[in-house]
Amino acid sequence: MPATVQKIYTDIVRILPPADRLRLATLILNDLVQHDNSVIDQSDTWTEQDQLDLVNFSLQYD
Repeated sequence: MPATVQKIYTDIVRILPPADRLRLATLILNDLVQHDNSVIDQSDTWTEQDQLDLVNFSLQYD
C-alpha cells in the first residue's frame, strides 16, 4: 500500500533536523520550478481570495 503524503511527513520528514527539512523543501520547490511551470501562477493580479488570505494572515499578528 503506498504511503500517503501525511504519513511520509509524520514518519520521516518531521523527525529530521530543521536544517535538513529546509534543504528538502528547497529541493522539492526547485524541482517543481524546473519541471512544471504551470504550477506557479506568474500573474501579478491579486484575486479576491488572495486579498482575503493576506488580510486574514496579517490579522493574526496584531
